[in-house]
Amino acid sequence: MTKDKDFKKLVRTRMTETGENYTTARAALVAANQGPGSNRDSRTESVIAPEIARFRAKTLKTFMPDGHIVAIPTKRRALVLVLIEVLAALDPDQVYDEKRLNGILGEFHPDFALLRRELIDYRLLERNAHTGEYWVNPNPPTHTGSQAQEMAGLQVFLR
Repeated sequence: MTKDKDFKKLVRTRMTETGENYTTARAALVAANQGPGSNRDSRTESVIAPEIARFRAKTLKTFMPDGHIVAIPTKRRALVLVLIEVLAALDPDQVYDEKRLNGILGEFHPDFALLRRELIDYRLLERNAHTGEYWVNPNPPTHTGSQAQEMAGLQVFLR
């Protein structure tokens, strides 16, 4: 079970009320939580290196300005960051059939198959090939080789 389950419920409630997508609703709530007396995000901020925070802001502004992916990044590091943002829209406690997963990924970009493949390749999603079921990997592995370089510093954004 995710440690931020209560926050995720708030995001989902805001999505229902405003019609925003997950990323936009989450960003609005995170910005609202930046006020005095909130230590939730100050803990996260202290862990995130400034260059990683700048990279994230620039990448999201370029590729997901409104919460939808306007173009698939060709640079792998930017792609990983976009995949992590997409992953945040999935409930880690649910098992998705392929059709439902495609629908969720299709809300981000029409090429949902590419997003699904990349999430599987980075082992952020797991699947059962026999049943066609997908779920968020509760313990993403330690990546090696080029994937380790692409993921460097970005693990902090995983749940």
